[in-house]
Amino acid sequence: MLCPSCGHKNLPGDDVCKHCQQPLTPFDLPTPENRVERSVMYDQVKTLKQNPPVTIGQRTTIGDAMALMLSTNVGAILVVDDAGLLVGIFSERDLLKKVVGSVHDYRSLPITQFMTPRPECVTTTDTLNFVLQKMDAGGYRHVPVLENGKPVSIISSRDMLRFLTRLCKEA
Repeated sequence: MLCPSCGHKNLPGDDVCKHCQQPLTPFDLPTPENRVERSVMYDQVKTLKQNPPVTIGQRTTIGDAMALMLSTNVGAILVVDDAGLLVGIFSERDLLKKVVGSVHDYRSLPITQFMTPRPECVTTTDTLNFVLQKMDAGGYRHVPVLENGKPVSIISSRDMLRFLTRLCKEA
């Protein structure tokens, strides 16, 4: 990359110019080449269809959580404290990996024993590529969306796939 200040030729990926120490990262950003790339890079979480999250309290049992997941047809529920602040997430994956086959008579046990505490979260103003990066890096299928520590939505990999599919059809 050529430094915009001194014209020195730097190696691709250099953070600063080797000649004048000018920061180069602001000039090395990818540019979107189509509508889908532009949307993923610049659209915010709030552009997705926002459904209210399914939440439960910390004293909920595994049995009640499973019944709620089935009745609402969701793959993850958010665990909140008495003030409505997010404390964890309980997903189908948690059920399969931590409960079924490992614990007998689990239905009456508290959700807090098996939930994932302090899950990775995003805000409504984060970009879609930020969400996708979090999902990919962490292997998450569900990411809570917070405002002031309280859940306002949850994004699933299916939500992202539907959004991208619609974009591709329109393009």
